[in-house]
Amino acid sequence: MYSPDGKRYLDLISGISVSNVGHRHPRVVQAVKDQADRYMHLMVYGEFVQAPQTQLAQKLVAQLPPSLNNVYFTNSGSEAIEGAMKLAKRFTRRSEIISCFHAYHGSSQGALSVSGSEVFKRAYRPLLPGIRQIRFNEPADLAQITRQTAAVLIETVQGEAGIRVPDRGYLQTLREKCNQTGTLLMLDEIQAGFGRTGSLFAFEQYGIVPDVLVCAKGMGGGMPIGAFIASQELMSVFKENPILGHITTFGGHPVSCAASLATLEVILEENLLAEVSTKEALFRKLLVHPAIRTIRSKGLMMAVEFDSFDVLKPIIDRAIEKGVLTDWFLYCDNSMRIAPPLTITETEIREACEVILSCIQE
Repeated sequence: MYSPDGKRYLDLISGISVSNVGHRHPRVVQAVKDQADRYMHLMVYGEFVQAPQTQLAQKLVAQLPPSLNNVYFTNSGSEAIEGAMKLAKRFTRRSEIISCFHAYHGSSQGALSVSGSEVFKRAYRPLLPGIRQIRFNEPADLAQITRQTAAVLIETVQGEAGIRVPDRGYLQTLREKCNQTGTLLMLDEIQAGFGRTGSLFAFEQYGIVPDVLVCAKGMGGGMPIGAFIASQELMSVFKENPILGHITTFGGHPVSCAASLATLEVILEENLLAEVSTKEALFRKLLVHPAIRTIRSKGLMMAVEFDSFDVLKPIIDRAIEKGVLTDWFLYCDNSMRIAPPLTITETEIREACEVILSCIQE
């Protein structure tokens, strides 16, 4: 990125896991221009079939397990979470939703209700009733899932908690518990999706399939878009009692859908997934310093932990001065966020790490 005076910045956070294919990828920019030349917003209730929506939905479900075959487009991750929560209540006819402590699902009232930090919630209470929270990656807490639970909403990899990666067995046990109780498993891959962890979606690495998949951020190549994806059976409950059971005016905006389709094609066709683990390993190899306590990562979703925020903040500030952009996490302010575009090169990784290490030393 470049400032108005031409100063160069290496972006290590991608707008919080948004710019997965880099900034202004030429195929994404061209798709936006081409679609803007055709049409933009039309009608939202099905009067017209719009090609960008249809083509994107087809391309998405072609990459997913057969049960995830119906896509509802939204404008953002928060909106997708809201729609998924409504879907769970409507389908199961239950009201309880379980989420995790230290989870982040968005900032609207419903999404905030299932998020996991009281610091961000207390000024807005009362929030939604019927929300129960459990510890992430703690199998004992799964006993709280019962036949009164409509859904468990969980990040496949916790983001704002500072990149907390679950045990494979934990997610499989969670899947089994949801099956036993008739509870929907809803995976939030708003940060982890679209190649961030080395597979198109992180759940592919854990041998499970969710009932509902929520995505956004890296989905649009820099344009605003989100989605929740489920089976035709689940999603059909929105068709009656009431008709139009979930509505969004701009969800599935044709320009955003065109950008998203181009983004998905870039990820798949330019072999970006194959390089993620190698780039992750290079970051881990280079970022070695006595001040670094540990590095947690899943692909290019990384947290570099220091003793405290007071230690970390001057390092971040100095790195920005030197042209490397990074930050910390909402619920983990002693860890540096590293989530660069998947297009970052080995040379750029080496440059970024050299700057970070020099800032630590200074």
